[in-house]
Formats: sequence, C-alpha cells, structure tokens
Amino acid sequence: MASLDEATRGEHRVDEHFSVSLSFDGSLFVIELYGELDLTGAPEVERTIARAEETSAVTILVDLSGLGFIDSSGVRVLLTETKRSQAGSDRLRFLRGTGQIERTIALCGLGGRLPFVD
Repeated sequence: MASLDEATRGEHRVDEHFSVSLSFDGSLFVIELYGELDLTGAPEVERTIARAEETSAVTILVDLSGLGFIDSSGVRVLLTETKRSQAGSDRLRFLRGTGQIERTIALCGLGGRLPFVD
C-alpha cells in the first residue's frame, strides 16, 4: 500500500467555497472538509477517499465539522463512499458536522446509515 506523499499533504482548495485538508500518520488518514460541499466539491471528495484507501491507514476519518453547507450531491457522495467502503475494507468513518449539516443528514434519514465515530 502506498503512503501519503508530501504532494498530497495539507490543504487543497477546490474553489472559493470548498477546500479539503489531509493528514496521515500511518494508521489514521484524516480528510477535513471546509465550506460548501456541493456538485463542485463532490468529485474531489470521491478522489480523496479513493486515494486514502490506497494507503495502509487503519481508519479513514472524514471530518464534516468544517462544512457550513451540504447539498444532495454532497449527501450522495457520503452515502456512496460509505457503501463502497462497507463492501470492501470498511475503514471509512465520519466526524459529525454541526447545524445545517446535521439537519440535512437527519432529514435524509442517514443518521443511522453513515458510520459516525461519536
């Protein structure tokens, strides 16, 4: 399995409203999402999780606490990546968001379907 190289560490701005920050310590791969997760950012989240799955990380943690907005594209990517992970290594976990993010996830009925760590 690959390791996270220096080129993929740190923050990656997708656009002026969304960015992704990565860190990897050998057992934990953390993907922090900031801003608005919508149609523009969803493909970057998919690519980043796929890259994390290529590492030796025991746990891949997607931190939603930095999001201020999520639309149906963002919700879809969280659910799709969860299903893909559960069919394979089952290493993907989520740290809950706040406010509107939690309300959106609850309204979609996904609170019990996404693997939250808390």
